[in-house]
Amino acid sequence: MKAKTPHTGSSSERMAASFVYRPRLGLEMEMVVADAGSGASLPVRDYFDALAEAKRRRGVACEPYYLGGRCVGLSTPPADCGLDNGFNLLETALAPVEGGPGGLQRLADAAHAELADTLDALRADGACVLSASQHPTCGRDAEWYGRVCVPRPIYRELREYRGWHHWEGIDAKAQNGANTSVPVRDAIRALNVAVALAPAGIALFANSPIESGRAAGYKENRMRLWPRVFAPARFPGDLRLCRYPARPFRDLADFFHWMFGPGTVTRGLPLEPSDDYKSVPTALPEGDPCLLDFLRAERWPARRMDTGRPEELVPHAGHFEYSQIGQFLDARLRYKLHAPPSLDEIMRAWERDGGLEELFERCGADPYIEARGPGAAFADADLLEEAGDEAARSVLVAPSALQAGLLANLDEACRLLRDYTWEGLGALREPAMRLGLAHEGVRTLCAEVLALARDGLDAADRHWLAYPEFMLATGRSAADRLLDTWNAAAGAPEARMRAVLARHAALHPDALRGADPRKSRVSET
Repeated sequence: MKAKTPHTGSSSERMAASFVYRPRLGLEMEMVVADAGSGASLPVRDYFDALAEAKRRRGVACEPYYLGGRCVGLSTPPADCGLDNGFNLLETALAPVEGGPGGLQRLADAAHAELADTLDALRADGACVLSASQHPTCGRDAEWYGRVCVPRPIYRELREYRGWHHWEGIDAKAQNGANTSVPVRDAIRALNVAVALAPAGIALFANSPIESGRAAGYKENRMRLWPRVFAPARFPGDLRLCRYPARPFRDLADFFHWMFGPGTVTRGLPLEPSDDYKSVPTALPEGDPCLLDFLRAERWPARRMDTGRPEELVPHAGHFEYSQIGQFLDARLRYKLHAPPSLDEIMRAWERDGGLEELFERCGADPYIEARGPGAAFADADLLEEAGDEAARSVLVAPSALQAGLLANLDEACRLLRDYTWEGLGALREPAMRLGLAHEGVRTLCAEVLALARDGLDAADRHWLAYPEFMLATGRSAADRLLDTWNAAAGAPEARMRAVLARHAALHPDALRGADPRKSRVSET
């Protein structure tokens, strides 16, 4: 539907074009790097040079970018190929593809092409990717953290000023981040669904049962990260913003009040316009205000994080949009305002029910849901042997298929929330992490969520759910298979890692080509 706006009046009304919602799919692949001989966690050294050469051979333009004199990523038209928090954890963010029928195939083609380049380039470092959402034996000590942490300016603020235990994630905790666009009018309902039904994605894609060389007692141990990081934090609001909310959000105004209102403290704010929230120079407002109080002021004294010199910040609309990353639930609402409004327009819209929805639509916002619960998983020898071709081919985009189908069936998904109750779904998160599909309530939820997702997908796209359907049918996730390999191996953790490497190193996409995408063993189980 085209939104018609006059060419007079407010700045957003003058700047807004006629925007039409188009479904899009994105994917952020996080990849645990391991030494291809020993399986030990390995920080990349020559990877980006090799990756750039591989891209250029294929005629893909690439632009390297640097921090502290080291290359930390390549920007290319198909994807941004970089690092998460450490040189031992790769992150490739695909450019969005058109959603709807056939969209998952387009996403899979792009994802497998990027994975192939990554695996080829890692050979320069004698490395591979593990199908795991946390490296099984990597430590988190200060020496390792100092050696492998990416030198992003924001990390200094998080560690030194906010008191986060940032090193808790330096053992390559990895997710498979599905990004699914939603219309503005559905954004909050979609976020509520994604947060409340996250236990299903956590259990179906669990893949981190081992930590620091021993069984963790959890199928998806990675999800225990946030309380470890935030519990010691200087500001109690930081921990609150990773905890399941007491109730669903009513609208955008309610959501942003939860994230930016009293009881929270704004993160450092950029000194220049930027979409790069991890590397742009920032200043910390004096007195540690919440963002809402900061935005209500005419100006605010601050101090630069990099030099300590005083600054005076004048609040503007960009501060509001920049700060959207500031919560750590199992799903995030992300967006870009293509026709930026004034700060005054934002603040006035924020004061009335549905006001921000109206403003976002006028400004051509393109919101999407970023899933954070599914652990990283790739086709490996163990999965191919146990589950067959279709599950192995689908694993990389299966979280995207699950989320896309669920959000396309949003009315029924919202009814499921009411059937379970908000509180009841929140209570399933811990057993989903600890027991996964072995918990009866979690497994029942997984079955219902998968059924809704299937109904939301075009019939020709439903085979991309083969991986979670096989997990549900067998009651065994990747975590169970990884733990089986670990327990069956003899000796010290180093010896067990060699067994893990043989069974759970990511297979090159070329090894899966030619497999019949309709062939499945789910029906045989």
